[in-house]
Amino acid sequence: MITVEDVENAQQEWGEGVVAIAHAHSSGADYIGRARTHVESLYAYGITPVLFKPTMAVKEPFRSSFEGALSYFVASNNECLEDTGFAIKGWINVRFENENIVINGDTAMAMGNYFFTTLGGEELKVEFSFGYILDSSGDLRIQLHHSSMPASLE
Repeated sequence: MITVEDVENAQQEWGEGVVAIAHAHSSGADYIGRARTHVESLYAYGITPVLFKPTMAVKEPFRSSFEGALSYFVASNNECLEDTGFAIKGWINVRFENENIVINGDTAMAMGNYFFTTLGGEELKVEFSFGYILDSSGDLRIQLHHSSMPASLE
């Protein structure tokens, strides 16, 4: 049975992973390997179909494959030519503000805003919906990830 704390821990792990990828990139470390581990350990690719709609993806808005997700994070494999590597933009923090978390046995959904902090201390607000499943080891995996910029009234 998934708990709210499990979801919040998974969100924290996801945010720390994005920051770790950015730090590895800026310090000359293996940021591609770090991104590969991030996607392998947090998403359900290889277990079940994954629905991933990244924030800044326009020409190829959906990433149903592991390689498509990796491309979005670090743009290292020429999978999606529009990608510039969202996770290597120098983020120093990611924080989640959940509107709500809904748990249904071995699945959970969360929706809200998350905020990516730049080196200059500015925050980029992004809206998200994440759906989680339990894998065979009892770890949460992301099966649904939808992110978008807040709508403009203009």
